[in-house]
Amino acid sequence: MDWLTIKEKLEGNIVGRGCLLLASKGYGAAGALHRAAYANGWKSSQTINSRVVCIGNITAGGTGKTTAVLLAATTLAQAGIRVAIVSRGYKRQQKSSEPIILFDNPDVDWRAAGDEPFMMSRILSSYKVPVVISSNRAQGATEALRRFKSQLILLDDGFQHHHLQRDANVVLVDAQNPFGNKQLLPYGILREPLEALERANLVLLTHCDQVHPRVLENIKDEIRLYNDHIEILESEHKPEYYIDICTNKKVELSALKKPSACFCALGNPESFENTLTNLGLELKQKWRFPDHQHYTVEHLRTFEDTRGNMPLITTFKDFVKFPDNWREILTHDVYVLSVNLKIRGGEKEMDKFTDILYPQFSKLKEQEGFFTAPSEY
Repeated sequence: MDWLTIKEKLEGNIVGRGCLLLASKGYGAAGALHRAAYANGWKSSQTINSRVVCIGNITAGGTGKTTAVLLAATTLAQAGIRVAIVSRGYKRQQKSSEPIILFDNPDVDWRAAGDEPFMMSRILSSYKVPVVISSNRAQGATEALRRFKSQLILLDDGFQHHHLQRDANVVLVDAQNPFGNKQLLPYGILREPLEALERANLVLLTHCDQVHPRVLENIKDEIRLYNDHIEILESEHKPEYYIDICTNKKVELSALKKPSACFCALGNPESFENTLTNLGLELKQKWRFPDHQHYTVEHLRTFEDTRGNMPLITTFKDFVKFPDNWREILTHDVYVLSVNLKIRGGEKEMDKFTDILYPQFSKLKEQEGFFTAPSEY
């Protein structure tokens, strides 16, 4: 039984809710002590000779952080800036005391790196952006600087991590469910109190196309209660095309307009499903799994036996976790949806994002005369 199922059961009765609330109090006390340890000098933060920017969350669950990291990395890499991504490799199945570097070693298994870092490395391979996985982010950043002379370290997640000092914090907030019930984990979805937004240099609202404009303004007003000078940008996830993974060919979005099946293991599965529905698909069958689910042969056989003749659609994050012999089971009409993150407002708003990442970027862009957005495949 996964944690979400257990939590739903506990929320169904007063005793269970009391236990969750009590656990939240303990979680909050531990987090406050952790922050105080660094604020009072009981623990020290490490600095490195490179710009460090964290792209993280204040809540648990999917906010679109990975696509934001990809947007940041690809945009700056195209300007010739040496970018590296450092991640702890959440829920990786094979732990290592030494940093794992995904760059020019295609034989590394996703289980050793974690599904999201592995996916990012595949997407970023053509941009020559290394992804370093380490439970000690300071060690990972130091290794990225040593090996790649990185001018910018993008800290994937880690807003609550204080051992490595950073120059800026970008916090993502999901406009569909910004702060839940405003309670800390596990009773709510907050990783730390909303007062932590004071540490943010920029807030990026995601999935803005899926809520009413008035809702967006209310979210911005609430954020500014905790950080009245913060820059707040809006963004949305834009589907680009499908990839037929059985043939490795691109398929236009308009080509699939019939009953379909889908599956995913994401922090926010509803967003993926809503995207498919908005593309005109009638989802007759949906499978949802806990975030970072490892797929087995039995999973794939269930998909194949149940879907009939319907197309089967998933995400790249899910695809990279297929077992090696997946082609023996899924032989036709299996698609990955390619999505990119778009910052609303045009080039001016995009410049606000890149200026937080790398203040010299605007001058480099003027010299190069370029701008393209990445895609998540």
